[in-house]
Amino acid sequence: MDVTTINDVSKIKITRSKTPIEKILHPFQEFAKLEASARILLLLCTVVALLWANSPWGSAYTSLWQTKLTIGVGGFVLTKPLLLWINDGLMAVFFFVVGMEIKREVVVGELASFRKAALPIAAALGGMVVPAALYMALNAGKPGAPGWGIPMATDIAFALGILALLGKRAPLALKVFLTAFAIVDDLGAVLVIAIFYTAQLSWLSLAIGAGFLVALIVVNRAGVRHPLVYAVLGIGLWLAFLKSGVHATVAGVLVAMTIPLRPRIDSQAFLARSRTILNIIKANMSGAEHSGNEHEKQAAFQTLESVCKQAGSPLQRVEYTLHPWVSFAIMPIFALANAGVTLGSGISSAFRHPVTLGVILGLVLGKQLGVTLFAWLAVRICLADLPKDITWRQIYGAG
Repeated sequence: MDVTTINDVSKIKITRSKTPIEKILHPFQEFAKLEASARILLLLCTVVALLWANSPWGSAYTSLWQTKLTIGVGGFVLTKPLLLWINDGLMAVFFFVVGMEIKREVVVGELASFRKAALPIAAALGGMVVPAALYMALNAGKPGAPGWGIPMATDIAFALGILALLGKRAPLALKVFLTAFAIVDDLGAVLVIAIFYTAQLSWLSLAIGAGFLVALIVVNRAGVRHPLVYAVLGIGLWLAFLKSGVHATVAGVLVAMTIPLRPRIDSQAFLARSRTILNIIKANMSGAEHSGNEHEKQAAFQTLESVCKQAGSPLQRVEYTLHPWVSFAIMPIFALANAGVTLGSGISSAFRHPVTLGVILGLVLGKQLGVTLFAWLAVRICLADLPKDITWRQIYGAG
């Protein structure tokens, strides 16, 4: 029996010529379909930021991101540098998408069972703990000691980009492992930021934020599916966290956890309803295009669209909608705004500084040792299983 996939459906030719705008957008759409395209763009923006910041126009780079931007209505006004709007605002959307990925994987994905989740969880813990320990070995008791969280972070976007460039030479199981690793690592990064890198807390703002979070949970439990409701309450939660002292990006993860994952109707009900609607459409296709049947046919199309929405996961629909914006806009802008490190003439002395050495040692050596060692220990003590398509050499390569 032949099995038709969604890719086969997308290959069905439409018997009409492309419009001028479709012809213009076609190359960009094809580029966006490439698995590594977003990572390539991210890398390019990083290089541009470094070159720009260390060029004769470096002062323009700095002044651009320090430009004050004011947003508000009436008496409520927020004024922040453009850089903070990116780091606290746009990155909250990024963490919102990350949060939805975490929820999806925990409920129905690679983190749904303990044995599936144990290997990437152990690897992610090792990839955070060992780099931080190596950093502290060089900076304990020194002014740079608070920077231990820097080598804990993982540039998963670049790592997945490199893996994507390997194509079929990288087994699917390794990509799944690294993706699950990324989810745990991102969750760990959010917790580290919230607990250890938070300024003075405003308990009133936190209480207001808690109120918005409770409201989000209530509308979820009440069966509300309209994204506008979650958007309004989510913005309120983000504003409360922005004023609380807790990093505003944490709000993105919390809002994501309240987005409904389960569809309104199950697969069987969807199939039954869609078959009935398709039969109505087929029965009305015998007449002329603009006959009296056209009204009923259009009503059937709208009903079919509504049924499709009810059968889809609200969380995955929002995630699917935001993912291109995160990949091709938010992350490149974030890299362009933050990667412009001014190297200056003292670069040689900077590389001898304990902070620099700690970061390099933690990221370059600590990641390899931590990921591989903790993953091996998890398998050794029977907490996790090594997927049959993955070797320890590949786990080390992922590290």
